Amino acid sequence: MKKTVLTIITLIFTTSLFAQFGGPPRLVSPEIDGNNITIRIRAPKAIKVELNGAFLPVQVVETPMGRMPRTMPVEMKEGEDGVWEYTAKDVVPDFYTYTVSVDGIQMLDPNNLKVIRNGRNMSNYLIVPGEKSNVFLEAKEHKGTLSKVWYPSAAYGAECRMYVYTPYGYGETNKKYPVLYLQHGGGGDEDAWSSLGRASQIMDNLIAQGKAEPMIVVMPNATPNQLASPDVLDPIEGSTDLFSMDMESDEFHSGGVYTKSLVEDIIPYVESHYSVIAKKEGRALVGLSMGGIYTLYTTARNPELFDYIGVLSMGFTPGRDAKAELTPIKEAGYKLYWVGCGETDMAYDNAERLLNELDELNMEYTYFDKVGGHTWDTWRVCLKEMAPLLFK
Repeated sequence: MKKTVLTIITLIFTTSLFAQFGGPPRLVSPEIDGNNITIRIRAPKAIKVELNGAFLPVQVVETPMGRMPRTMPVEMKEGEDGVWEYTAKDVVPDFYTYTVSVDGIQMLDPNNLKVIRNGRNMSNYLIVPGEKSNVFLEAKEHKGTLSKVWYPSAAYGAECRMYVYTPYGYGETNKKYPVLYLQHGGGGDEDAWSSLGRASQIMDNLIAQGKAEPMIVVMPNATPNQLASPDVLDPIEGSTDLFSMDMESDEFHSGGVYTKSLVEDIIPYVESHYSVIAKKEGRALVGLSMGGIYTLYTTARNPELFDYIGVLSMGFTPGRDAKAELTPIKEAGYKLYWVGCGETDMAYDNAERLLNELDELNMEYTYFDKVGGHTWDTWRVCLKEMAPLLFK
């Protein structure tokens, strides 16, 4: 243990010294050469260094949720001057996260300033350019604005935080914009869609290319025991954890008071502070996984609010009355019901129950299944595919 701690301290200290006083040249990491990715880290006293990245080969392993695809760590090889290296070849263009492990201690790549948070976990990220991933890159021009907004919530009795994306040109005229309310899944927070989901970059690129209507995107914190992400505020003291609830109960499906706050706090705040189309035709509600459950719950109880509905990697759990939940939406009318879920997604059975009931009720919908598992790779693609259909 002492040797491991010494290795980490030495790595941090020497990296700092080299930066201030010179020494070995700064390592290039990650190095992206076509479809090859090389990760390098200087750890001269390390015994074992491993890389864990989403771009590595996938293995199917047993998990509490059943058999799931997982990337497995690979050992990096030590070269000259204590530099450890690994090259992944023929990587498909996409957005990827990764971490390194030095003698069993997980850490970030100190040479890569691109860092991202997933709940309480930190990782580096990289993008391999290509046809699929170009929409995840920063737009060359006409970028929108992403704001972190605190709003008063009567439902929570406190101020909460959300992210709000406004498209390029917002505020320059009296134009009113439609609004996409975009919800994350369990374990996420208001930062998730803008960071892991690349929502701002996707919208900038689609709008600039004329593929999507200019719209405002509101990304709330949909975790019922949080007022803001855990790097900003601790969870609400004494609040009930989401996964300790009965998973067939209304309390679970509403996220505690979250959907009440969405309807009574968030939407009124947005419509009183932004130049928006404050009508059903100007609102879309979309959610992934747990956020998909909130989408189903909210639209069933407020069918007059949203003309555009999107459910990603989710559907009806076995104990829910799908007909009772969908009938109010059918009776109120809607313009788009979009479902995105692949057959390898752990929520596919739930999605099938949703699709089957939509068929039974003769409700029109768009189904997109050209995605993989229950991951951000799926949800980024879903947003890219669905956004051009909104507010048409």
